[in-house]
Amino acid sequence: MATDYAGTRPEPVIRELRQDEWAPWYDNLIRAFGAQPEPSEERELWEALTERSRSLGAWDGPDCVGTAGAFSFRLTVPGGASVPTAGITMVSVAATHRRRGLLTAMMRRQLDDIRSWGEPLAALTASEPDIYGRFGYAAATFGLHGEIDTSRVRLSVPAGTDGVRLRYAALAEVLDVCEAVYARTVSGRPGMLARRPGWERLGVLDAQEHRDGASPLQCVVAERDGEVTGYARFRTKLGWSPSGHDGTVTLSDLAGADPVTEAALWRFLFGIDLMSKLVVRGRPVDEAWQHQVSDLRRCLLRLRDSLHVRLVEVGAALEARTYQAPVDVVFEVDDPFCPWNAGRWRLTGDAKGAVCRPTADPADLTLSVRELGAAYLGGVSLSALGAAGRVRELREGALTEAAVAFGSPVAPWLPHGF
Repeated sequence: MATDYAGTRPEPVIRELRQDEWAPWYDNLIRAFGAQPEPSEERELWEALTERSRSLGAWDGPDCVGTAGAFSFRLTVPGGASVPTAGITMVSVAATHRRRGLLTAMMRRQLDDIRSWGEPLAALTASEPDIYGRFGYAAATFGLHGEIDTSRVRLSVPAGTDGVRLRYAALAEVLDVCEAVYARTVSGRPGMLARRPGWERLGVLDAQEHRDGASPLQCVVAERDGEVTGYARFRTKLGWSPSGHDGTVTLSDLAGADPVTEAALWRFLFGIDLMSKLVVRGRPVDEAWQHQVSDLRRCLLRLRDSLHVRLVEVGAALEARTYQAPVDVVFEVDDPFCPWNAGRWRLTGDAKGAVCRPTADPADLTLSVRELGAAYLGGVSLSALGAAGRVRELREGALTEAAVAFGSPVAPWLPHGF
């Protein structure tokens, strides 16, 4: 950043994180999120996972006053392709340096870097969603939260569930097989992340301060024909009321390679002795158990935004996925933060593939890059965005055509934060 000649010192300098600078960089991040830096297993894991060459720091003299990172992910998109994606993470500005343009400068540098790396997508989970819209990000996946009254809600499961064997297992002993199950599920749902080695440790972090009085993390694995086909990680918290037991199961993670395995795991969670409530957070919005319960009202469901997507290269991103119906439409795209995306793009595609190129043809739809990001994974309807006034139809029928094509038969889902 340029020198402030009206002041007495230069503005903070933004540059790539050096190998020996991680500790003060991370300390600044932790303070910005209201905590105090201290040694922990979680801290050690994030140090191991941080990609220094893809991380930025803002430095005011010797002091780190801003952070931003970008993990190397591959994101599943409609059609099953795994697309290189920058997982934006660890973004912070020190409270002493707010409202000086640091965040905008880091976002500007970061998106330029991502483009130079040849990655067509960027994605993040937002602590404050209102911040990132001005940089072109929009919520593209949602997570389902619920508090299920298992003392009154029954679960009906499909045939074959009795053939699934469940057993308790030590977290560390089944870490590899659970990660293998997760890897089998990645291509089947848009929004899922193909993880690099080391990320499997994220799901078994078990700091006592995060338990809220519950048990240490427990794990049950599911087996069919001698093969591990699923797992559930959860905590239990025993409670008592005047009428008897009132315990709570809190689900941390669940994955199954097939619907029967998933049903067996859900049946187990519904039936743990002395427990009368099951708390779930961030589950897929179309998960089958919602259609297996006897009383959906007593599940107290609510939605929350999850993955926010940004198209870094409009043409490459739209070509990377397939479309569930034939589409031939010209978008007029507005993107002031990444002007290389602005202009008209003709998208032609179907279930086999797509081509998206700049064009001088008249526009059929006008929208910003945010609307494309919201609709990209198939979980947000372009028609709904049109009804909200965020997409404008210039050719009759074009909005319906595009909305149907962009949809996904499986709801997109982000399995964990980063």
